[in-house]
Amino acid sequence: MLWLKKGRQTMNSVRDTLGEFSFLDEVPDTWLDRLSSIGHKVTYPTGQRIFHEGERAEHFWLITSGAVGLDLHVPGRGDILIETLREGDVLGWSWMFPPRRWHFGAVAARTVHAIQFNGEEVMRTCRENPALGMDLMQRFVALILDRLQATRMRLIDLYGYPPS
Repeated sequence: MLWLKKGRQTMNSVRDTLGEFSFLDEVPDTWLDRLSSIGHKVTYPTGQRIFHEGERAEHFWLITSGAVGLDLHVPGRGDILIETLREGDVLGWSWMFPPRRWHFGAVAARTVHAIQFNGEEVMRTCRENPALGMDLMQRFVALILDRLQATRMRLIDLYGYPPS
């Protein structure tokens, strides 16, 4: 699912860039201001591993350009590409739920520019403002459902339909 409004990608401040993500559509300006104070721009060169499956999950990213491959380690088969995230996508939700471990791995398939958020700071902000917390939770649940469906489809592609 594309979460960045097309045609508006420029070298903006973190605050301006947040307003370009449809993931954050209709979020009040005061909340965007607060989130922008938590986020900062990062770059991952092609081939750099952003995180490994099973590691502690502490961040999430809004991808402004590039591509991220989500992979799953399968014993005897290695890392299997599950999905590719691109400009406008949101990377990471495991930071929200104990035990706060990555369920997949992520690697920069093409140089990634993103806004990175520290999950603990976002959680602290959400505890201070429960309405923001509920709003973000609903947005991330929609993201998780989308990711689950994409993973399901990829697994069907990999293993095919069971014989009738």
